[in-house]
Amino acid sequence: MQGKVLIANRGEIAIRIMNACKDLGLDYVVIYTDADKDSEHVQLNHTSGRDKNAWRITSYTDPNDILAVADQTLCTAIHPGYGFFSEDFRFARRVTIRDRQLTFIGPSWQVIKDLGDKINTKRVANKLRIPTIPGTDSPIYNEMEAEEIAQHLFDVQEEQDIKEPSILVKAAAGGGGMGIEEVTRIEQFRRVYRQVQNYAKRQFGDGGVLIEQCLRDFNHLEVQLVCSQHNERVHFSSRNCTIQSTGRQKRIEAAPGFDDSCYAYDFNAKQVLDKVVNYSLKLANHVKYDNVGTWEWIVSRSGQPYLLEVNTRIQVENDVSARISYLDDKHPNLISEQIRLALGEPIGYKQKNIKFNGASIELRIVAENTQRDFAPWIGTITRFDLPEFEWSTVYSHVPADRSYPIPSEYDPNLALALVWGETMDETKKRALDFLEQTTIEGIDSSGGEIITNLEYLKNHLDQLLTF
Repeated sequence: MQGKVLIANRGEIAIRIMNACKDLGLDYVVIYTDADKDSEHVQLNHTSGRDKNAWRITSYTDPNDILAVADQTLCTAIHPGYGFFSEDFRFARRVTIRDRQLTFIGPSWQVIKDLGDKINTKRVANKLRIPTIPGTDSPIYNEMEAEEIAQHLFDVQEEQDIKEPSILVKAAAGGGGMGIEEVTRIEQFRRVYRQVQNYAKRQFGDGGVLIEQCLRDFNHLEVQLVCSQHNERVHFSSRNCTIQSTGRQKRIEAAPGFDDSCYAYDFNAKQVLDKVVNYSLKLANHVKYDNVGTWEWIVSRSGQPYLLEVNTRIQVENDVSARISYLDDKHPNLISEQIRLALGEPIGYKQKNIKFNGASIELRIVAENTQRDFAPWIGTITRFDLPEFEWSTVYSHVPADRSYPIPSEYDPNLALALVWGETMDETKKRALDFLEQTTIEGIDSSGGEIITNLEYLKNHLDQLLTF
């Protein structure tokens, strides 16, 4: 393969992309801010001299800075990682239609635009008879119409004998949990509707409101798809991401999505997993999805799946799926797949060539106080000692041989630890062993010791894949 990739991200994902480029024989350039100068994604490269391939920028969210570095270093492609510009169709479009065109490593900007809009995704899914959360698939502006829809959703829940029925009223133009209110009685609806509509007008300039049934008792599943520009699409099974912080940030992920050894489900787990995979492929085929992506689902206690959204990027937890997948008896590197497919290569294998076996778990190790709403801890790490096993791997930008001040500008994520085994029980035991043998020390500006989520991870392993 030929080309030069600008890695427009930071931390562990930047390192994983670096390694994928090396595996593919591609040259690369990394970027960094002053706050990240001590990160391993910088220190592993050259910040000066003839071999310089690490360039300082003012911000990871300044497209002009990023494109200037790409032009200066004669890069031919940009990998956005996750977050930042990874799901920004405007950035992807700009990259690919500018005078000096670059390859955006991800789906086409048209696909990102279509699936990045949750309302449009729900509308398309409904047309394909793919189940989505009961409610509206377009903004509602009329109060009387909105109240009729709300009453219908309450009636449906009553018919289903749901003990605590409720609905969510959402600002259609919102995101990130903003502009969402819960209604538990129809008598409250008009007041809440007006409140959300006024908020939406002030914050987003659009008073459109969405109304959905509030689902409480569910598991959060994901389906990992790999697609190409040659109309090829395969899946790499499912994973479960139900254990999350109060801010809906994932903390433990496991694959496959359900396992009968963890819980006595009220449904056939294999049939449900097959169903969400097939639905995901159906939507991907319809929109002609052309790179790596994740279809997010919630599954109720009764086994009813609902499509939540589509992430048009590589995800933090992609390797959870890779560790139960085998191509030619090897775990695939889904970041390498993402790069080569974006550069126009065909997939080169069929679904029948992918074998699934065993179980895997990812532990997100974070400097945070889980007792205080997962508040971030900021200070300097003085010791970072994570064990090594043949059944584990670690992705981290934190150096193990020197002190590391955690930048206050970014989330205090320290490492991703992947463990795998023949069964989920074995994998959970290995995850616990890994955590027991992990030592992280540090001090903050007032002399206080580091606070991490290691105990939280240990205490929640037994809740994996349960309701």
